Amino acid sequence: MLYWWLKNGVLGPLLQTVFRPTIQGQHHVPDKGAAIVVSNHLSFVDSIFLPLSIPRRMTYLAKSDYFTGKGLRGALVKLFFTATGQLPIDRAGGKASEASLNTGLQVLGEGRVLGLYPEGTRSPDGRLYRGRTGVARMVLEANVPVIPAAVIGTERVMPLGAKLPRVRKVMVRIGPPMDFSRFAGMEGDRFVLRAITDEIMYTIARLSGQEYVDVYASTVRQQLARSEASSPGASVG
Repeated sequence: MLYWWLKNGVLGPLLQTVFRPTIQGQHHVPDKGAAIVVSNHLSFVDSIFLPLSIPRRMTYLAKSDYFTGKGLRGALVKLFFTATGQLPIDRAGGKASEASLNTGLQVLGEGRVLGLYPEGTRSPDGRLYRGRTGVARMVLEANVPVIPAAVIGTERVMPLGAKLPRVRKVMVRIGPPMDFSRFAGMEGDRFVLRAITDEIMYTIARLSGQEYVDVYASTVRQQLARSEASSPGASVG
């Protein structure tokens, strides 16, 4: 299978040799059965370093744009995301969000490991931002172990906008499973969903050492984009 060939035969050994990432807490990931790995999101390469840190295959839900590009570049991007175990989803919200939830539940129903970024997008400045409650709903509906994790240093390996990675120190910390069974059957309660999501984010913050900001990362990125567009140095035309 292409995934295992990349992980164990090509990409994995290459990254281990070049970056020599430090990995802590691998033993917290169960050897078998479904599980959700939740982590912070600093860089595009998070979806490479974190799966390489656990022996099992990890599946991510990636935005569908990565699978619909045109030309050679689009084909290569699609091949890479498919080979690294990522599934296309529509992030438009509404019915698309429901479809994403169902896709994730299907992965878990097959006994696989699902990787999620509760922030929903990459951090614009290295801080940890408010989590989306969709992760909590999936946790309750799937009733599987939740494994918190943190990637550290990847924003220096490949910052936002960078074309090529830089060799920098990377660390992956994996924490013990979180138990939310006390909330069983309460996936329709938005206050419960928020409480679960916040607990997940606080745990990730402790693992990563990041400053936590109780605002959505997408909101901050939009504000930064508007600020850059209206700055005196912005191009006109």
